[in-house]
Amino acid sequence: MLSSHSLSHRPILAPSLSKFRVPNRPPTFSLSRIFEHNPRLTKSKWKISCFRHEGFSPENPKPEYIEHFLPEELVQTELYKSSAHRRDWKSTLKEAADAVSRAVGSGWTVPWTAETILQVMLLWLAAFWFIGSWMIPFAAHMAGFSKESLTFKGQALFSLVTDVTEGLAGIAILHRCLSHFHPLPSDWFKFSLRGKWLFDVALGCLMFPFVNQLSQFNLTLLPLMPSTPVTLSSVEQSILARDPVAMALYAIVVSICAPVWEEIVFRGFLLPSLTRYMPVWSAILVSSVAFALAHFNVQRMLPLIFLGMVMGVVFARSRNLLPSMLLHSLWNGFVFLDLMR
Repeated sequence: MLSSHSLSHRPILAPSLSKFRVPNRPPTFSLSRIFEHNPRLTKSKWKISCFRHEGFSPENPKPEYIEHFLPEELVQTELYKSSAHRRDWKSTLKEAADAVSRAVGSGWTVPWTAETILQVMLLWLAAFWFIGSWMIPFAAHMAGFSKESLTFKGQALFSLVTDVTEGLAGIAILHRCLSHFHPLPSDWFKFSLRGKWLFDVALGCLMFPFVNQLSQFNLTLLPLMPSTPVTLSSVEQSILARDPVAMALYAIVVSICAPVWEEIVFRGFLLPSLTRYMPVWSAILVSSVAFALAHFNVQRMLPLIFLGMVMGVVFARSRNLLPSMLLHSLWNGFVFLDLMR
């Protein structure tokens, strides 16, 4: 047992919160006395939440003012997050568009209108159909032979003559329709070995396996009809026959002639002309669709559109037709070598 003397010298410790016991019945307390000594409190709106009142129960321990203001704060927070998300989405889209614009460059100075664009493309399409379907076959008939009766070498020479004639006709149409706008700006129909475009061409070549996969996917989406007869083209027949002269002539057609005149029409003329009415990336897409449609083969639409976009990007970055012609030639050579396996 401790003495009173020892208790008087023992330090007094603050009671622990865990041992602090609140009496079950609170003492009587009058708020009127507070307001009598503090009249200003009656003029302001006070909500005392430390004492129990009618709206406060053990089952609902939250004060009234928290229940009233918390939902509004949450709504404001959600609105702020939503607006911030929209701003982030718009800024991301704008940054992506700016990156694409920087990659492909700005548009061309186009001195002609949509009427000239439509005129050139329709005349080229008509000339392509007329020369390949009527003029060259009629000339061969007048010379006393038909394409079906020709040897593999003769058919390859027939294809070469047709392709060269179509290409020259397309260039003549361009020259005639655009003669009113000469001299053209310096970045139109440009051919140059200068420039840092070899990397772009090499990168485009890496896309060839993907283009090949798109071809298989396109055939899965749009397979050949069961009633469609499976026939070999004259190129495939010459490859199967292993005729070296015919194969060399076809190699010239697919790797030199076709890339030159197709690039002049679709990348050299159509793509820059469209930039008068749309951004460069849209002109690349539209010209690629036109390029795919010009091949008249639904089973090859997707790979041709993608290939046209790759060549369009290479051309737009370099402002030079030589890189896109080289990439086009390499693709056609890739397909030709694949047929030879």
